[in-house]
Amino acid sequence: MQSVIFQAIHLSLPAERTFKKMLAGVGICFGLFFANTLQAQDPQFSQFYSNPLYLNPAFAGTSTHPRIVSNYRNQWPSSGNTFVTYNLSYDKYVLGLKGAIGFQTLYDREVSGNINTVQSSFVYCYHTKVNDRLFFTSALQAGFIYKQFNTKNLIFPGMINQENGSINGNYALPVENGQKIFPDFSFGMVGQQDDTYFGFTISHLTEPNQSILDGDGMGDLPMKYTIHVGAKTHEFVRSLFSKGFSLSPNAIYQQQGVFKQLNLGMYAVSNSITFGAWYRNNLSARPDAIIAMIGYATPYFQLGYSFDYVLSDLSLYTTGSHEISLIFYLERNIRKRLFNNTLRIPTI
Repeated sequence: MQSVIFQAIHLSLPAERTFKKMLAGVGICFGLFFANTLQAQDPQFSQFYSNPLYLNPAFAGTSTHPRIVSNYRNQWPSSGNTFVTYNLSYDKYVLGLKGAIGFQTLYDREVSGNINTVQSSFVYCYHTKVNDRLFFTSALQAGFIYKQFNTKNLIFPGMINQENGSINGNYALPVENGQKIFPDFSFGMVGQQDDTYFGFTISHLTEPNQSILDGDGMGDLPMKYTIHVGAKTHEFVRSLFSKGFSLSPNAIYQQQGVFKQLNLGMYAVSNSITFGAWYRNNLSARPDAIIAMIGYATPYFQLGYSFDYVLSDLSLYTTGSHEISLIFYLERNIRKRLFNNTLRIPTI
């Protein structure tokens, strides 16, 4: 999910385009700017479980060892107006706390830098063992969001000369360059029974106002609701995979404001290699995208790559998105835990 405001207020126009196309395109974008200001949304990653704290802060400490997770996503690079997102997180189970701690920082650069966002947060996750087959985790995430707005490269209808199509900077912009910082809070829970795992997250609990305009009551960041469930099947043995492989079906539902999205996926894990495929739909008649993934894992690190192939009307604008994840596992000789709270989920 990307903030609609960025798509609405920016347009990159080559000089050789005709005035008719230029005026029509800018007019549409200008209308969307005012119609969809309330629909700002969080950045989205396709490698859900390779960015565990972003999917759900209650994943903190659910790995066998402390881990450092890094993620890079380049959305719609072929369009020339890219959405680039970086994420870095760390989490570790701590016996003395009966749970885990985690830290997360995200940097999001939208539409070639017209709006930049930094999110940093701290996570505390409490782990509860019900029995040898069932355990739960619950987490509170607290931090801040910093937004920076750049308007010098934006184009609005009033800036276009209707006689020759030239662009001038004499139009009074509806927004000015600015920045804003505000606190942000989220809550999540995760459970696992045998090989089935499930959880939910509520992000932006206070619905903070992110507008740079004083007194603007339309800039609230809506809560985001995430529900996820998955399972890992018993190992299969076939001639093609002589050492066996396992399958993992998954489903993730997300809603933020009027935006709704359903992701359905399947992983196949064989030795150190993981393959994944997801279908993404924004609850419309036409699907949004299909996602193909591949990952390689060792006891010390995991590397994943995925590509989103666009199926919606945006396919006329871009071919897709690229994403890379890298996970490092630390402290191999740590003390054995009092109970098994390692989630048996795929790595990408």
